[in-house]
Amino acid sequence: MNTSGHAATDVRDDTAGLRLVPFRGLRYVPERVGSLAAVTSPPYDVVVRPDGLLHLESADPHNIVRLILPQAITAGTRHRKAAVTLDRWLADGVLAPDPVPALYVYEQRGDGILQRGIIGALELSAPEAGVVLPHEDVMPHVVEDRAALMRTTAANLEPLLLTYVGEEDGGGADAVIERATEREPLLSTTTEDGFCHRLWAVTDPAEQAAVAADLGRHQALIADGHHRWATYLRLREEHVAPGPWNYGLVLLVDTARHPLRVRAIHRLLNRLPVADALAAVEGSFRVRRLGGSLPEALEALASAAADGNAFLLAGDGAFHLLDRPDPALLDRTIRADRPEAWRTLDATVLHSTLLEHVWHVPDAPEDIAYIHDTEAAVDQAERRGGTAVLMHPVREEVVRDLARQGVTMPRKSTSFGPKPATGLVLRSLALD
Repeated sequence: MNTSGHAATDVRDDTAGLRLVPFRGLRYVPERVGSLAAVTSPPYDVVVRPDGLLHLESADPHNIVRLILPQAITAGTRHRKAAVTLDRWLADGVLAPDPVPALYVYEQRGDGILQRGIIGALELSAPEAGVVLPHEDVMPHVVEDRAALMRTTAANLEPLLLTYVGEEDGGGADAVIERATEREPLLSTTTEDGFCHRLWAVTDPAEQAAVAADLGRHQALIADGHHRWATYLRLREEHVAPGPWNYGLVLLVDTARHPLRVRAIHRLLNRLPVADALAAVEGSFRVRRLGGSLPEALEALASAAADGNAFLLAGDGAFHLLDRPDPALLDRTIRADRPEAWRTLDATVLHSTLLEHVWHVPDAPEDIAYIHDTEAAVDQAERRGGTAVLMHPVREEVVRDLARQGVTMPRKSTSFGPKPATGLVLRSLALD
């Protein structure tokens, strides 16, 4: 059995484990929408291109993007608009709560991947408890925005993606998941990316208890959703009495059985032209102009990354490979009080050395955008006259080891997937 997944190992005997509880899911009523695929969306932070947002909005008037990324002039207006929209969809019967609390088995199949996990409301815990392990830093302005949206809508609109390593005997939660997939699903839909999504409700108290007993022996790693997890924790602090704000919507995947893929998240430097970026690194990095296509340039990046830090710059119609940084520069710009694995991360070198000391790019959203799609990063850089910094993925064992040490990586260092589709099941705190 493959046990190389990127979740952490079992929790210590003296530490509480994961506590996942059922909830009454809010789901789209199929008869009230064009199709279930037309109302789904990728996670909010993946929808970064304006044309992508417009495409989702036009796919169906009830697409979930109108809740997770409402459009208005001010933040307060956006969040109130989402709350009003959610209330209207509930009143009109577009969304409806399931009759009884359930855990939800979720399956994604496509692109050679079969991923199964379980969705529920997870009891929140601080990082020092060692139950849910973050591995990336977060941006305060994003947490504030997500908190305001959750606070105003009183809803968890999309699940976080968490991973754990299950038992080798295949019992507990894994057995419940496998049994559920033998039944007729609550829903089945295929999204534009070719992935088929299926959802089942687990309402039997004995099966829910089996899941709880199994997960109670484990800890999990945040694979996707650090900002939403930080948001959950902030809102829990605002609601000190025990209640629904003590829980957050998550998808838990056993990566011993369903390993995730790790991809890079790229940077778009909106105000730094490629020519200026290249001039500033002269003498500090080896710089090579590459011919050929984007896939060929990414292959060259992967080859260079095998030997050390490497980055691919784009935005001027060409590709420029940066590698072999000056060791003296790294020693001077990277803090020494962190593990070697952290100090040698590409993301560490990018943020600590290049962005802060070489390029002097402010750590602000108007200066740096984070983009998952490689082609989109290059396209936006060319249109804006900026620089796309294309990254090579971090090895998952590095992520796991740093998380176990309690060391967080620079924000947006990794993209684990496939990510759950947003819109298949929501959690209203008013129903808990």
